[in-house]
Amino acid sequence: MKIAVMTGGGDCPGINAAIEAIVTRATEYGYQVFGITDGYAGLLNGGVKPLSLKDVEGISKTGGTILGTSRTNPFKTKDGVKKAMDTIKRFGIDTLITIGGEDTLSAACQFSKQGVPIIAVPKTIDNDLCATDYSIGFQTAVDTAAEAIERLHTTAKSHRRVIIVEIMGRNTGWLTLMAGLAGGAHIILIPEQPFDIDSVCELIKRRRAEGKRHTIIAVAEGAKLKARGELVTAGEEKDEFGHERLGGIAQVLEKEIAKRTGEEARSVVLGHLQRGGPPNSFDTIMGIRLGLFAVDLIKQKKTGYAPCLRGTEIVPVRIEEMTGKLKTIEENLFELTGFFSKS
Repeated sequence: MKIAVMTGGGDCPGINAAIEAIVTRATEYGYQVFGITDGYAGLLNGGVKPLSLKDVEGISKTGGTILGTSRTNPFKTKDGVKKAMDTIKRFGIDTLITIGGEDTLSAACQFSKQGVPIIAVPKTIDNDLCATDYSIGFQTAVDTAAEAIERLHTTAKSHRRVIIVEIMGRNTGWLTLMAGLAGGAHIILIPEQPFDIDSVCELIKRRRAEGKRHTIIAVAEGAKLKARGELVTAGEEKDEFGHERLGGIAQVLEKEIAKRTGEEARSVVLGHLQRGGPPNSFDTIMGIRLGLFAVDLIKQKKTGYAPCLRGTEIVPVRIEEMTGKLKTIEENLFELTGFFSKS
């Protein structure tokens, strides 16, 4: 049995833990393992190399992915599907394990429907994949963003400033909400709940009238102003999955808040800092569990599935159930966005 593993989309902490677990379990079963470099780009250009236990020893606590990654879409690349199939055939790959988020898993689902035996492992710091409670990378990203918010409290208080912290999250605000709560942000703005700039400014004015020295705002990059109703983007270019490059909502808020309230405002964009660094214990353990389960599914000849966390258990879920619909924040959780607004 020959299996290959690849990672696609954005990097995040915990991926290497899954890769180490996959190679360890596969070796235990006597399978040969290949690593595909740079995501689907490697599948198209034949970027395939053997992976041994020595290659992955001790990588579970390192961030990023030792295989590299990309946002290449094989179904939007000329002859992409044919090139991918040729690579699979040339190396005799029996099963492909794809570690990725919505875009990577959507492509994996299409390959699965074309007869390629695939196992998908969910990872994304956005935590927006359906059918799993958490994805690899999310909890570490929450810790990283929350720590940044905590640190900004002291400088904001010292200078009596409003500081707006821009956090990743295109269509869902899980990372912003959880990091904002953990870091004590006074105002949390998420994509699921378009906001009114006047209401935000009134809250800032009220806090100052009550003697509050500072205000911290956590805003998702995909949050929308009611008046504009559109995403704030960093340019017009799109990736191969049709996504604009987001960025700039914090700067928009900085200018508007300063103009409307007279308060000194500053914006901070956490950007790729949120993806970096080693995984925390949760993501290390989950990466290991998902990686082991992925190979177990192959042994059971149960391809076309993804190992998903439900409660405390890892369960198999059809890949098509993971794609096509994002897991957004339910309305009953919206009240949490203002939890610290009075403190």
